[in-house]
Amino acid sequence: MKRIVVVGGSIAAVTAAQSLRTEGYDGQVTVLSEEPHPPYSRVPLSKGVLAGRESVESALLPLPSEDIEFRTGARAVRLDTSGRLVTTADGTDIPYDGLVIATGARARRLTGDSDLVVRTLDDASTLATRLAAAHSAIVLGGGFLGMEVAGTCRALGLEVTVIDLLPPLLRLLGPWVADLAVAAARDHGIRVRVEPDGVEVLDEHRVRCGESVLTADVIVCAAGDVPNTDWLEDSGLPLDAGGGLVADACCRVAPGIVAAGDVVSRQGRRTPHWTNAVEQGRTAAASLLHGESAHPYRPDPYFWTEQSGLDIKISGELPLTGTPEVLAGSVDDRSALLRWHREGGTATAVAVNHRLPVIKLKRLGAGVPTPVPARTRART
Repeated sequence: MKRIVVVGGSIAAVTAAQSLRTEGYDGQVTVLSEEPHPPYSRVPLSKGVLAGRESVESALLPLPSEDIEFRTGARAVRLDTSGRLVTTADGTDIPYDGLVIATGARARRLTGDSDLVVRTLDDASTLATRLAAAHSAIVLGGGFLGMEVAGTCRALGLEVTVIDLLPPLLRLLGPWVADLAVAAARDHGIRVRVEPDGVEVLDEHRVRCGESVLTADVIVCAAGDVPNTDWLEDSGLPLDAGGGLVADACCRVAPGIVAAGDVVSRQGRRTPHWTNAVEQGRTAAASLLHGESAHPYRPDPYFWTEQSGLDIKISGELPLTGTPEVLAGSVDDRSALLRWHREGGTATAVAVNHRLPVIKLKRLGAGVPTPVPARTRART
């Protein structure tokens, strides 16, 4: 292969591009990013950047090495797999011998482009400006992002209401951890409304919940995301019912084409998390270069979130059921190291406001017993 094109500007795309060099590829590598910015991390957008504690520049990632061409403002609109061409919005056809698809996902919007969301750097900057002049906010969606945004809004002094179809975080985390997070949110003054029949957005300041109409200076939509696969609809590549790009265990989609990150569907579901994007980026690069001899992608279920005074780190599969084993700290103090045992001998470990090296948390999450220092061991 003389030229490899990476479509996308996310951490998955940048990791894949740099991994091609690490794996020994010395041909041309071109990265096509839709956004006008250099690559950046989305992790601080809903927290430090939105709150004004961190600058926009702090979210920027290191640029790929100089021997990798990184094009901004280059949105892919079509893929011709037979001709091996990626067409961008300005009509340019870019040939490739190998292709990495890492176009990620976009925010799901309820009313259209006018929705305030937090997905891109520009989204966060726009919302931060609106929040600076606001006194109240409604957050539509109680997932990780919605609860993080709600916590940030409350820390800025706003009156905050979170609305979702289900109790916040229940579907993602299971009842035990979700209840802990919601209790912390309420203690911080965040109101939570569960509306199984959904909400109707009336305008930029009003939503209808059943017979009630709620008003706020700012309404933020945090209702999930949609994979960016519109440009692939006529490509013949396999898409699942939710629009995700179907890839195998080695991140392969078709001959000469691999994929990584939030756009990828494996075994019928997407796993849009930072760790997943990085590991898939590495695997995709190796698979493209080495084919059948490449090692398959091994999921590393590690997640973290910061919201309403809680720093929660999780290693292992979700959601969680039952009551955990308390390895250290105190649940009542909301500072604890917890573990849920699962069938098959594995486990999920959760650190709540508890300092522990990530590698040790992952060992606990893999079901490998890790000694807990006596001074931090939970009292019995």
